[in-house]
Formats: sequence, structure tokens, C-alpha cells
Amino acid sequence: MSWRLAALFALPVIFAVAYQQYSTSSMSPTLAAIRRSNAEFVGNLKGAPVAVVVGGTSGIGQGMAEAFARWRSGRAHIVIVGRSEAVAKEIIATFPKPTTGEGESWSHEFVKCDATLMKNVKSASEEILARHSKINYLIMSPGFFTTSGRDETPEGIDKKLAVHYYGRWKFIDQLLPALRKAKEEEEEARVLSVLSAGYSGKIDVNDLGLKKGYSVKAAADAAPTYNDLMIESFHERNPDIIFAHSYPGGVLTNLISSARSAWMRAVAPIANTLARPFLVTRHDCAEYMWHGLLTSTDGAIRFDNHGENLEGKRYYGSEEAKTKLWEHTVDATNV
Repeated sequence: MSWRLAALFALPVIFAVAYQQYSTSSMSPTLAAIRRSNAEFVGNLKGAPVAVVVGGTSGIGQGMAEAFARWRSGRAHIVIVGRSEAVAKEIIATFPKPTTGEGESWSHEFVKCDATLMKNVKSASEEILARHSKINYLIMSPGFFTTSGRDETPEGIDKKLAVHYYGRWKFIDQLLPALRKAKEEEEEARVLSVLSAGYSGKIDVNDLGLKKGYSVKAAADAAPTYNDLMIESFHERNPDIIFAHSYPGGVLTNLISSARSAWMRAVAPIANTLARPFLVTRHDCAEYMWHGLLTSTDGAIRFDNHGENLEGKRYYGSEEAKTKLWEHTVDATNV
């Protein structure tokens, strides 16, 4: 593929990123104010906070894990969940070393998990629960970038949807006992799924999982709507826990470079270069994502790339869809 042809494929991506990044409200707090607020809130948390970051070996998840470690000066239990132990160890090595004399043995850990398979999510969750009886923050931001058609796992789930929805649902479901334990101890318990809040689409309740009508657009429409309904359903069943779905905006990550589609990897250098002026770093994005999660008071909230409540923007949920999706997901993730 020539550079000229590659650029033609890259340009729509660039324009979409630019529009999405700058189409949010200008009334948001400044980034400097958000940084101060986040650091103060997390730095003053009582007890031994536990943060689990799924997808924490790169991009937004990495940025959120790094921020939490920095605010706590290492005085926290941080569990990074991902596929590469080597990368996780490099990230953890940069965390501030815990101060002594706290009467607590702080841990910064890695749990291996390929989230395309629900059996892996179940195993990873069991490993986490064996180490931590409570969880204060569950952050999920794993990505799977491809433009190919349906790619089914041995469990019968499309890989893209597995990473963007089913695996996240399974993590929440499996780790709920630890989240509830945090609330029982009168501590924070909050869950965040970073995907595409506010960019949802209509779904077919008779084809949940898209086994009949899969397309790149159908998957792109379905996953955000599934996430919207997921946080609502979990909150209804756990009203004292905050569940959030966010849109991070354009972020400088390696998602395109590591895409499953060869042509996307080919255009990655052009796309990344052209988009760079419109992108934020993972560190700045992490501040906005934490801001939206930490300041949320609604039990089930969607927020944008500045951490601001999206309210009803591009919401395609219904009670029927919520009920049918829950029943479908319970069955699809039962391993």
C-alpha cells in the first residue's frame, strides 16, 4: 500500500478524532483544577485502597494506574490486569515506592488475562479475589482494534465484543463481592468502563451478540449501548455502588499500531502523525477519566472526555433491551 493510499484511509480517522475531541463543552473545569482535585481526593482516602485496572499495560488504563499510584505515593494496592507481564513490571517499576511505617504491606501486582475469553476473565477474577477481599476502584479500558468481520472465540463470542463488553461485564460480575465488601466497610466502591459513551447506536434485541447481522458499524453501535445498559443494570442491583461509562476522546496510544488489521497498522504512522495535534496524552486523559468517576454522584452515569455528565446524549436503551441483554449476557458468559 502506497503512502498516498494509506493517507486516504487515515484521513477519515483524523477528522473523526478532531471532531470528537473538540465537540465537548467549554464549561469544563481546567485541567490544572482537575489535577489538584483528583490528587487531594485520592491522596486523602482512608484505609488501604485497592484499585484494579483491566487493560492497565498501555494507553488510558496505564495512565489511570500511574495517576493513582502517584496520588497515593505508592500507598495503595494496585492490580494491573493485561496480557504482558513484562510490560506490567516495567510500569510498576515506575510507581512511587511505598512509604514505611503505615502498618500495611502495600502491593503493586500483575494478573495475566486475555479478555477475549470468559474463562480467562473468571480465572483472573478468582486470582484477584484470592489476594484482595475488597476492591475500591475497578477500571476497565482494554481495547481491540480491527476492521475485519466477525472473529468468533471458541466460546462463541466475537473477539471485539468480548473485549469491549462481555469481558467487562464478567469482570464486574465476578468482582462484585469485593466491591460490596468495600461498601460494607464504608469505603469507596466505583466501577468505570472506558469506551464510547455518547456514541451509542440502535441495537437489535433479537440479535444480541450480532451472530446474524455482524458488521464493523453494527459492532461499533452495539458495544457502547451494551455498556450503557450494563452500568444501569448493575447499579439497579447494587444501588450503593457507582457504575460509569465514559468516552475518552482522542488519546495518543498505540491502539492503531497494534490493530489486528494489517492495513490499519500500515497507516498508523500517518494517522498518528496527523492526529497528534488533536490528541491528549494518556496522562491528561487519565485525569479527566478519574475526575468524572470521582465526582459522580449518580449511581449509573455516562460522561465525556472532560469528565462531564452526558445525560441523555445518544442514548438508545430501553427496559426491554436492558432485560434481554442481561439475560443474554448471563448465558453467553457462563463458563
